[in-house]
Amino acid sequence: MPDTSVTETDPLTGRRILVIHNPRSGQGDSPLPLFLDLLRTAGADVTERELVPDSKMTDYVQDVETYDAVVAAGGDGTVSSLAYATRYKNIPLLAYPAGTANLIAQNLDLPKTPEELVQVMRDGHAVRLDLGEIEVKGESRGFAMLAGAGADAAMIRDSEELKEKYGEMAYVLSAMKQLNPKKTTFKLIVDGEPRSFEGIGVMVANLGMANYRLPITSDISPSDGRFTVILLKAGNIFRLVPNIIDSVRAKFNLGDPMFSGNLETFEARQVQVDADEPFPLQFDGELHVETTPFVARIMPGAVQFLTPVRRTELDT
Repeated sequence: MPDTSVTETDPLTGRRILVIHNPRSGQGDSPLPLFLDLLRTAGADVTERELVPDSKMTDYVQDVETYDAVVAAGGDGTVSSLAYATRYKNIPLLAYPAGTANLIAQNLDLPKTPEELVQVMRDGHAVRLDLGEIEVKGESRGFAMLAGAGADAAMIRDSEELKEKYGEMAYVLSAMKQLNPKKTTFKLIVDGEPRSFEGIGVMVANLGMANYRLPITSDISPSDGRFTVILLKAGNIFRLVPNIIDSVRAKFNLGDPMFSGNLETFEARQVQVDADEPFPLQFDGELHVETTPFVARIMPGAVQFLTPVRRTELDT
């Protein structure tokens, strides 16, 4: 009798996948080689490109539209840079967690093991999300999670020399240095309307979850075409912890807020930030020598991120 059995083809077979790898991300212990081996074993056609210092991300993705998916293997800065370089190209992007904190991957609720990440690639479920574009001194770059000036940027700055030894704990140790951050008057232009406040920093958020998927604040959505602007009025970063508690309570309908006054939030499509005293600037965990002023604008639906969850599950 003839063999009537059907052999299922792996969905990855014949898929062209471009992998952009930042070897400087994390602490050198990423299981990326196993992930790539598993993709190839499944029949995928994998192209690897390693980032070199002082190179432009656009140089690595000029042919991106000839691929079926792209993998950003690095930290949050690598992911956001690649997302911006491929904006509106409609190529699904996997935020492979090869950095220190990998907050974008955490926000997307991505697994950590190579086997599970290959399954995410195999399933091919992607959600279309917004990106942020930040302009400083006439130069524009992108961010997927948040940009900030003030105490949060100072925390990133102070964590750099601690990352190699302490890994993710570097951010906690750095935050402890911010017990008495300087205050200044911030001057904003929010969707064309001026306003000012006194505080320790400003954050412009697109994704809203910190480590362990704790919400920074409630009502942040990466797919509504708007930022959530967070004005940090607290005396130090640790006084913002009660606001995270409030956000958790709101997420799980555990009652009315218990704390207030440490921060103020509102939505905007574009915000210009300046300050009486220059502040360091960070976006997606990358510290930049540029200081205020800067302009952040939303780019609605600019990227498709691969994720195992539905789009509504990414809201805080």
